[in-house]
Amino acid sequence: MKTIKGPGIFLAQFLDDKAPFNTLESICKWSAGLGFKGVQIPTWDSRVIDLQKAAESKTYADEIKGIVESAGMQITELSTHLQGQLVAVHPAYNELFDGFAPKAVHGNAKARTEWAVQQLKYAAKASANLGLNALATFSGALLWHTVYPWPQRPAGLVETGFKELAARWLPILNEMDAHGVDLCYEIHPGEDLHDGISYEQFLAATGNHSRACLLYDPSHFVLQCLDYLAYIDIYHEKIKMFHVKDAEFNPTGRSGVYGGYQGWIDRPGRFRSLGDGQVDFKAVFSKLTQYGFAGWAVMEWECCMKHPEDGAREGAPFIKEHIIRVTEKAFDDFANTGTDENLNKRVLGL
Repeated sequence: MKTIKGPGIFLAQFLDDKAPFNTLESICKWSAGLGFKGVQIPTWDSRVIDLQKAAESKTYADEIKGIVESAGMQITELSTHLQGQLVAVHPAYNELFDGFAPKAVHGNAKARTEWAVQQLKYAAKASANLGLNALATFSGALLWHTVYPWPQRPAGLVETGFKELAARWLPILNEMDAHGVDLCYEIHPGEDLHDGISYEQFLAATGNHSRACLLYDPSHFVLQCLDYLAYIDIYHEKIKMFHVKDAEFNPTGRSGVYGGYQGWIDRPGRFRSLGDGQVDFKAVFSKLTQYGFAGWAVMEWECCMKHPEDGAREGAPFIKEHIIRVTEKAFDDFANTGTDENLNKRVLGL
C-alpha cells in the first residue's frame, strides 16, 4: 500500500483574466494558501503553459516547474482533455468542437485532427521534460451518437468504430511509451470511452497497449448509475490518475439519466462541490489505498450552485482528511509470537 499524494487541484476551472487566477505564479500561490500541494495544468491555456515550448525546451520546462515549486507546490500531471477530444470527432459535432482548436483549422476536420494528434505528442515530451509519468485526456468519439441503439445499429458498426479509434490513438500511445508516460483516459459521457465495457473494447482494439490507462472520476459513474466502487476492484491496475469530484443523482417521475435537455441546475444528475454530493469518498480512498494507488488525489471543481472559490477553500481540507496515511505494521503485531516452523507444523497437526 502507498499513501495517496495530495491534495491537488485541477486549474482549468479556476483560470481567469483577473488576478490571482491569470498567471501560473499567482494561481499557484493562491492554491498553496488554501492548502493544496499540487497543481494539474491544462495544456490548452497559454496563461499557464506553452505546450510546444515545454516539449521542445527542457530549459522552459524547468522554468515552469520552478514557478510551481517556488509556491511550495508540485505539478501533479498535465491535462490534454480538449485536444484529446479532437482526435476523434463525428461530423455532427464539427462546428461545436471547432472552438477547442485554433482558428486556423476551423472548418477543416482533417487539419484539426492532425493538430490534436501533434498536441498529444507534444504533451508526451513535455511530461517527460517535467518529470511526470501520467497524462490526462479524453478519447474523443465516433460512436457516441449511437449510444442508444435506435435505430438498430448496423452489424459490425461498433467494432469498426473502435478499430478506427484505436488506429488514431496508437501512434500517440506509442509516443507516450517512448517517453515513459501513461495516457490516462477520463471515462466520461460524450466520449466513446464512457464506461468499463467501452474501455475494454478500446483496449482490445489497441492490442492491450500498456500505456492506455485510466483517470478515475467517480462523479461520472454516479450520473450513469454505475457501481463506482466495484469499478476500482475491476480496473485498479489501470487507474493511474484520480479526480476527486462529487455528484448526485436524484431521479424523478419526470426526468432521469438523460436529463430532458435541462440545464445543470435542474438535471437529476449534477456535479457538486466536495462533500455536497453522494459519492462515498471514504470508501473510494480506502479502495484506492488498498490497491496501492501511487498517484495524486486532485480536486476537479464543478458545481452548479457553489462559488468556485468556496469549493476550492473547502476542497483542500476535504481531500486531506480523506487521505489515509498507510500503516507500516499490522494492528495485531503486539500478539506476534515470531516464526517457528516446528510450531506451525504442530498447529497444523503435522
